Amino acid sequence: MYDVIIIGSGPAGLTAAIYSKRAMLNVIVAEKDYMGTGQISVTERVDNYPGLYGINGFDLGEKFRDHATQSGAEFYEGQAVSITRNKDIWNVEFADGSTLSAKAVIYAAGTSYRRLEVKGGDKQRISYCVVCDGAFYKGKTVAVIGGGDTALGDALYLSKIAEKVYIIHRRDEFRGNKSLQAQVLAAGNVEPIMCATVAEVKGDTKAEAIVINQNGDLREIAVDGIFCAMGSVPNSDLLKGVCNLDNSGYIKADEDCKTSELGLFAAGDVRTTPLRQVITAAADGANAAVSAEKYISGLVFGK
Repeated sequence: MYDVIIIGSGPAGLTAAIYSKRAMLNVIVAEKDYMGTGQISVTERVDNYPGLYGINGFDLGEKFRDHATQSGAEFYEGQAVSITRNKDIWNVEFADGSTLSAKAVIYAAGTSYRRLEVKGGDKQRISYCVVCDGAFYKGKTVAVIGGGDTALGDALYLSKIAEKVYIIHRRDEFRGNKSLQAQVLAAGNVEPIMCATVAEVKGDTKAEAIVINQNGDLREIAVDGIFCAMGSVPNSDLLKGVCNLDNSGYIKADEDCKTSELGLFAAGDVRTTPLRQVITAAADGANAAVSAEKYISGLVFGK
């Protein structure tokens, strides 16, 4: 049996592993993807992590993972399917039928991309990763759906590859940071389309056009590719009925990362927090590990 099971190997989970090992806890990190480092791995460039300006997201994730490994963290590859508590012991069951047990669980499973659910969208290749798929659209016309930091960053990245980039946002102003907005607006081949949503995707296996609804008027735009960056949804289905979630499915937890259940902690993008960035996920991992260590000490020493 372990002291702590950490579910998720993104920045929150890996930082939790580092801090757990520093507290001399017996910890294992359960990850559904082999050698995973979370969504940061598909980010082309990170400009807001202190001391590592301009680092590639994959490289930053690898640094987190190497640090956790060097600290002595153990890893387990498997998809968690249930989390239950029996008195003071937490049991995590995996898809292959195996079970891990621990005194505490730190849930850091993060979020997943919000899907584009529109007519015709099920037939097309709609991409959720510009780093993965951007190169396929060199010299072509693409559309980016969204208005936050991810969408703006995607549009900027694609502006260096594609001939034309449309960025379609449902509000009258972008939600992303001002620096990114300025860079996007300065790119000569990016055209913002505001107050608009995608109503339909046309084409066969490859997109040929999108139909947008802009203030009630339908308009068709020819495109070769579609990139979706409409935000995220929390990977918290596993905890429905286990601990308290908010109306959007995020785990209710404050800065100490304590959930409504003793011995269960939530860290990173999956918990209720006003900001979801790499640095806040890492901070959550540290807080969750410290809270877990205090909880375990209470079990052992009766504090």
